[in-house]
This record gives sequence, structure tokens and C-alpha cells, in this order.
Amino acid sequence: MRVIGLIREGKVPADNRVALTPAQCRWLLQHVPGTRIIVQSSATRCFTDNEYERSGVEVQEDLAECDLLLGIKEVPVEMLIPGKTYMFFSHTRKKQPYNQRLMHAMVEKKITIIDYECLEHEDGQRIIGFGFFAGIVGAHNGMMAFGNRSGAYALGRVGESRDYRELIHTYFGLRLPNIRIAITGSGRVAHGILEIMNLMDVQDIEPDEFLSKEFTYPVYVHLKGSTLYRHKTKGTYTRQEFHENPQDYECLFRHYLGYTDILMNGIYWEPGIPRLFEMDDMKDSNFRIKTIADITDDKNGSVPCNLGDQTIEDPVYGVDKISGEKTIPYLPGSVDVMAVGNLPNELPKDASRYFGEQLIKYVLEDLLKGGSSMIDKATILKDGQLTEHFEYLRGYVNGEW
Repeated sequence: MRVIGLIREGKVPADNRVALTPAQCRWLLQHVPGTRIIVQSSATRCFTDNEYERSGVEVQEDLAECDLLLGIKEVPVEMLIPGKTYMFFSHTRKKQPYNQRLMHAMVEKKITIIDYECLEHEDGQRIIGFGFFAGIVGAHNGMMAFGNRSGAYALGRVGESRDYRELIHTYFGLRLPNIRIAITGSGRVAHGILEIMNLMDVQDIEPDEFLSKEFTYPVYVHLKGSTLYRHKTKGTYTRQEFHENPQDYECLFRHYLGYTDILMNGIYWEPGIPRLFEMDDMKDSNFRIKTIADITDDKNGSVPCNLGDQTIEDPVYGVDKISGEKTIPYLPGSVDVMAVGNLPNELPKDASRYFGEQLIKYVLEDLLKGGSSMIDKATILKDGQLTEHFEYLRGYVNGEW
């Protein structure tokens, strides 16, 4: 028998998403013989303890019997159970300083950690994540922020809607001004952004049109791959080469700074990848951008004026274009930045259903059968020891980096 446990989220502020919904738990119990599921009681989860109990799931505090523990955010050190196998977003693969203590604790407690973020198809595409709903909520918030600044229209908060279906109905009758939106990225986040653009009736145009024409209706340009990056000497773009040697490429987004009102950023970023622009570019009189929704949310990353996270309750801040200092939003001479690390929490039930479907479809079957190469490549620690694929984290683990 394989016993799956759903842990109570312990990170503050509390995350109310789950890896498996009550309905998905019921399906697993009915269709995967020998499976048992235990849910740790939680008052903050988007589905209640009672909903899980009605689905045939055991709800209790003790998870000692579980073989596999599923969470969402990083598990607080004091909540880690020694010797267990966990799946959650550990945010350690980039040697994040704020989670080095967590990494040390997992090593000391001989824990196996399979990181959702590291589960990939053979071509490197992520298998599982909340990116689509991060794109949905982030795009809405970006449009809301521009409406607040311009006064041209008004959008409420995502959390005021019971679910995604109700949110869609709030767009009925929405009339947008002739704004120009640039969208970056090609993954799930970008797909979520594009969904909102279509629902708001913003028209898709080609890059050359965006840079050369005026429009009497709202438009967006979608920039990715060869339309966003170019090799410094060859003048070409190859995806594999770009990811292996990003320092050899330049970003083309500067061409769009004078034509863009709203930037919706959905690209993956890590040190070495060229930024969309630099802080000094904001001082230029031709810098047109008023609102930035940095949905992938890397502090000082692809969007250099991302000065850090805001909260779901207060998602937008300003950045003075000259000094680069953080201000209140919607001031003259500032750029408004929407940067929130847990955007899908505004639509937790929809986001959880989407996540759980991917988990069941692509991951759990292999896990319950004993593993796969895909799971091996996402296993950062095995019984507290770094695996071959993550040996580059040795200095991070030893405190030497």
C-alpha cells in the first residue's frame, strides 16, 4: 500500500492551495488500488477538512504513516519529518539564499525532496506548475493597475469573484482605451496572459506592426524566442544555444520601450540571461511604459525595477523613473510594478484543480510504480544526499558558495 499525505501549509503568509482536491483524492482512491490518502487538518486550505472527509479521505494531524508527502510552498524547518519523501516547490535550485537553512535541514533529516519545478519533459518544458493561473491573475492585476492609474476604466480584485468562471463575467462590457501591451514568454504563464487578452478583446498584432503603426483599439504583441533575443555576432536565435550560452545573446525589448504602455512579463529568468531593459533606460524621455506586471517575479531580474514582492492584498507599488526608489503607486514620474509571488492564491480552487490534474496525469502514476528517469531528474536530495543532477549545489549545501 502506498500512503499519500497532504501536508498543512506552514509558510507565512499561509498558502491556501493544495496539490490534490477532494474530488481528485476520491478518484485516486477509486482508480488506483492500494492507495491510501491522509490529509493533515488545516483551517486555511481552500477546501475544508469536511470536504476531504466526505470524499473518503482520512483527516488527522499525524502523517507518520505516509510514504509521500505533498505540499505547495517550502515546508518550515520545524515541520519537516525526518526520513520522508516530499514534493513541494523548494526554491533551492537557483541557490536561493533565503532557503539555504531549509536545504541544510533536509540534508540533516535525511529527506528526499522531489521538486515540482524540476519535473520536465525531455525537451526541457516544465510538466507541472501553477503558471497558467499566475498568468491569469497577473494579467488581470496588470490591467487593473493601468486602469487605476489612467482612470479610463475600473476593474475589481480577482478575489472578489468566487471562481474563474465568475471572473470572466466581470469582463462583459469592459471597454479599454487604445492601449499597447507587450507580452513576453512562451510557457504556461504567457498562455494565461494571452487568455485574459482574448477575454478582454485585445487584438494580437505582429512585432513590425507594433513598432510602425497606430491603432484605434487595444492591441498586444507577443514576444518570445527570436523576436525577443538575438545572438550578438550571428544575428540569429537558437533555443538550445540560447539556454546553454545566454551571455552570447542580446535582448531586443529595448526597441519596444517607446511603444509600450503595459508590459506583461512571463519569461523564465536566471543570472546570465539578458534583462528586458536596465534601470537607466527608465530615465529616457522615450520610455513609455506606465505599468509592469512582472508575473514571473524575479527581484532585480528580467525586470530590473522589480524591487521585491508585494502581497495579494496590496499588489502594486511605484518605482521612481529617475531615482529608482520605491514609491506608492500611480504617481507622476513613476512606473507601477505588480509583483506578487503567490498570484494563483487569488483563484485557489481553480488553480488547485489544474495543478492536481497535471500531477495525476504525468507524475503520480510513475511515483506509485517506483519512479522514472523524469522523477530522478527532479529529485534534488535522496535520503539527504545530493543526487547527480544537482551536484552543482554542493557549495550551497556546504555553505561554501
